[in-house]
Amino acid sequence: MTRFFYPSLAVVAVTVMSLLPLTLDPQGYEIRILCIAMLFAALGQAWNIVGGLANQISLGHAAYFGIGAYTSTILLRLFSLSPWLGGILGMVLAVLFALLLSVPTVRLKGHYFALATLGAGEAMRVIANSWTSVTGGPVGISVPYSRESSLWMMQFPTVLPNYYLFLIALVIICLVFWKIQTGALGFRLRAIKENEQAAEVIGVDTYRAKLIASTVSAAITAFMGTLYAQFQFFFDPDTVFGVATISVKMALIAILGGVGTLLGPLLGAAFIIPMEEFANSYFGASVAGLSQFAYGVILVVIILINPRGLVALIGQIKNRIFSKGGSQ
Repeated sequence: MTRFFYPSLAVVAVTVMSLLPLTLDPQGYEIRILCIAMLFAALGQAWNIVGGLANQISLGHAAYFGIGAYTSTILLRLFSLSPWLGGILGMVLAVLFALLLSVPTVRLKGHYFALATLGAGEAMRVIANSWTSVTGGPVGISVPYSRESSLWMMQFPTVLPNYYLFLIALVIICLVFWKIQTGALGFRLRAIKENEQAAEVIGVDTYRAKLIASTVSAAITAFMGTLYAQFQFFFDPDTVFGVATISVKMALIAILGGVGTLLGPLLGAAFIIPMEEFANSYFGASVAGLSQFAYGVILVVIILINPRGLVALIGQIKNRIFSKGGSQ
């Protein structure tokens, strides 16, 4: 029974998400919020491969996201290259950057690893702000817009096709995470998370396992950067290379939802993104910083109730309900 429950639930969820935008304005505010929520759910899942399975707390994933966004956009502007091809090249560059970063940092643990990745992400932001001839610098860069609808060029008259691109990407990334989690690599990463020295004793190549996880996570994050660029049409270095706007948020989404779980980033994004928009809409204009304060307080309360995140909290509530029903 349990064997078929979760696959059936996944099929129902994807079906609902596929039909949901048909009831919304294709250019409306609601569908854009859903796109952003799916974007950060995918980013949270990508971070989950490194931070959730291997317990390598990265604060530099914005570097990969920005590389994907800028690579595809610059190639589109200069050579009219399709964002699909530009996105693939962005993934390659992000993987190379991840390899370059991993060589000196993969042996680091805890806050040392977090600080090293944070520094790498900030370095990319500074470079992008300074290299004005290529990136546009602090002014930002815009994606060339065409009124003709083209899947090859990721140009659409409404947001609806972007919604389905985000949905397809999210489903694929969840499948990748599930494959890693249930496969040999997932077992190795969990062994590293529990006790790296013990994992090495039993024959786990910890360096190789963490390197593979890092590069897969980097490639996924970079391609989501490409999708974001084609969705927003304009961005700047502080947005796509931002610590708070990208790196911390994708980590927070995975941690709040349930780090190391498949459902965690989905629940985290479904909670954080709408709540953030609600706080900005109702509190943003009244007192400076009040929206972020209210947003932060709610997050702290949830973590205090159950540090393992929303997945564990929902499981706890479910167990209590069923235990009460059984006792009656």
